[in-house]
Amino acid sequence: MRLQDLLHTKYPIIQGGMANIATGEFAAAVSNAGALGLIGVGGWDHNRVRDEIHRCKELTDKPFGVNVMLMNPDVAAIAEVLCEEKIPVITTGAGSPGKYIAKWKENGSIVIPVVASVALAKMMVRAGADAVIAEGGESGGHVGDMTTMTLVPQVIAGVDVPVIAAGGIASGKQMAAAYALGACGVQIGTCLLVSEECPVHENYKLALIKAKDNGTTVTGRSQGAPVRILKNQMAKEYLKLEAEGADKMTLENITLGSLRRAVLEGDVDTGSVMAGQVCGQLTQIRPVAEILEELYNGAKAELQKLATLDI
Repeated sequence: MRLQDLLHTKYPIIQGGMANIATGEFAAAVSNAGALGLIGVGGWDHNRVRDEIHRCKELTDKPFGVNVMLMNPDVAAIAEVLCEEKIPVITTGAGSPGKYIAKWKENGSIVIPVVASVALAKMMVRAGADAVIAEGGESGGHVGDMTTMTLVPQVIAGVDVPVIAAGGIASGKQMAAAYALGACGVQIGTCLLVSEECPVHENYKLALIKAKDNGTTVTGRSQGAPVRILKNQMAKEYLKLEAEGADKMTLENITLGSLRRAVLEGDVDTGSVMAGQVCGQLTQIRPVAEILEELYNGAKAELQKLATLDI
């Protein structure tokens, strides 16, 4: 199945559900540009989620979705809001949506959990998921251990629903590679952070553009909560304390409010600048429509080249 046929979008592309970044306005901009825009619930309460959904509906008549972080303490009320607002597509992360899937689907929503292992993918399909997003550890934010190259084909072999590839995708070549692995489409995040419409602080965007190929690191492995971010003062301090065996509270104090500082205040030194390993490919701030068009057309061109190869 083509992802654009499942989602009723122009492109087979889903915007990542970036907490504190993926507002209703940004989701609408992405949907209007041809991909599936997502509102990232993160730690918002259900009232804020409803407000963002209404804002998105004001700005687009195209399909959009909501990404639910299942660790959110208000998740039960948020799940009800998604039913009341008849959200076309719901993606999930940070937990199991099992107890909500049936009701969401009865309400007409397509449910697509993000997974980082074959076992979790199988569990989500048994619970009723319509598709899964297999996200490799190259991605920004909370990450798993497996790479996109190894994860995607194994998930495809393990489940009988469409599989979307995520993690390490910011060019036509990388999107074409996802198709070569068997994916029906892709989810992208880091390359959209440098779009004109993205609401992150200008300092955040410029930090991504300045980043090199090895510009990210992963914090929190010792706590069972690995997060990929840009290397900066905060990351260095965290990794030093982590290596010294600092306790959970000490480490959490370093990251407390750090994402908000980076996203809203532009503090790219002590803030948490979440980004994937593709940051080294980013060179300029552009309209989201231009980013999506280049990605899609680039992938088509690469796939046509591959079809002529004799190996």
